[in-house]
Amino acid sequence: MKLSIIIPAYNEEKYIANTLRKIKQAIHENNVDNNDWELIVCDNNSVDKTAQIAQEYGAILIHEPINHISRARNTGASIAKGDWLLFIDADTYPNAGLMDEVFILLGKGNYIGCGSTVKVEGGTFFNRVRMERLNPLLRILKICGGAFLLCKADAFRAIDGFSLTLYAYEEIDLIKRLKKYGKKVNKKFTVLHKNPITTSGRKGDYTLPSMITLLVSNTVAPILYLFRKFLPKKVIHLISKKMLGYWYTDTR
Repeated sequence: MKLSIIIPAYNEEKYIANTLRKIKQAIHENNVDNNDWELIVCDNNSVDKTAQIAQEYGAILIHEPINHISRARNTGASIAKGDWLLFIDADTYPNAGLMDEVFILLGKGNYIGCGSTVKVEGGTFFNRVRMERLNPLLRILKICGGAFLLCKADAFRAIDGFSLTLYAYEEIDLIKRLKKYGKKVNKKFTVLHKNPITTSGRKGDYTLPSMITLLVSNTVAPILYLFRKFLPKKVIHLISKKMLGYWYTDTR
């Protein structure tokens, strides 16, 4: 099997149906054989209809009881059969053009993975600008967010997947290790940009609590990432749970 698409989902009943529908549409428009790909949803301890909807759309369902994005992605990857793993967030979807680029990349043989620039759908103007302004930087640095991240399955397993220590910036950590591994096997990582991934702008509204959460989370997260090798795991865990509400607040 060529590709396993893995979607971590925590209380995503509002978005998951559209995401699954759009992914399937993008795949089918590229005339990809059903035996060449699979769709996996990791239900990260949801209390809504996320799991039910995933099954209704034909996704392979697996449960991860601990609310942690890295664990959810790793758990989904643990049952994946594809040679490549594509992690897509539950409020994010590709168009047919992006999936065409992905399948072309899969056939080239000189890549270890890729990400994508983003196009924000809905939400506030502030949040759209805040997220899309990073696109040029993503291309220059060849890094990406976790909303759309592709990598070779054997490489992912060789570097032990996403860090279970980090609760944010886990995708940056993975890409750094993936690139290092890629140098050993003479394969590179790139960021696609012709067909940006579409992601929800549901966060970052204009209310004071939201702005405070955004500011605190985006200040604390890089600090924890930079000092991840020096801080005890328990300390990172406690700080993350209390101060990374931007990523770990129920946004239904």
